[in-house]
Amino acid sequence: MTDGVVERTRPRDRILETAQDMFHKHGIKGVGVDAITEAAGTNKMTLYRHFESKDELIIECLRATAAKAARIWDEFEAAHPGDKLAQLHAWVQKASEMLSADCRGCDMANAAVELSETDHPARRVIKELKEAQREKLVALCRDAGVGQAELLADTLSLLLEGARVSMQSVGAEGPSAQFVRMAEGLIASFRAR
Repeated sequence: MTDGVVERTRPRDRILETAQDMFHKHGIKGVGVDAITEAAGTNKMTLYRHFESKDELIIECLRATAAKAARIWDEFEAAHPGDKLAQLHAWVQKASEMLSADCRGCDMANAAVELSETDHPARRVIKELKEAQREKLVALCRDAGVGQAELLADTLSLLLEGARVSMQSVGAEGPSAQFVRMAEGLIASFRAR
């Protein structure tokens, strides 16, 4: 705040935040550049000064989403320093909270479905970001003492993706309501092997 006037965020940040929100709510293909600039309180010239194309804006939105996810991993470590099993349980709880809080699902998975062209520039970014998330979960499972860490990480990931789809299609009362119980059961089963 400067002299009683609230400073507005920079145009690039406003555009990025607006696009993220609109893409999340309405889908990438359901939102045009005109709608983004209007909602961000700017114009197309400003958008294109900061982002060469809508595709570049999509990529930056996906990278911003990945950065938010990275901060969540840091929160697990801060809440449970050195206790990887507790961090794995925290991952399950956070996934459950995200399921309950938002029925739109994973922005990267949604983008992958919408951007079906195999040569779309965002598809490479989605693949890289999803692979990085997988590696973090594999490492967490391994460090938590799970012998088949890759299999557990993949199983948990697929369970979460399925729960997201279930939440979108049949709501909170469907199979996604059992996510925590199923995920915790998987962890216990894999640890007992």
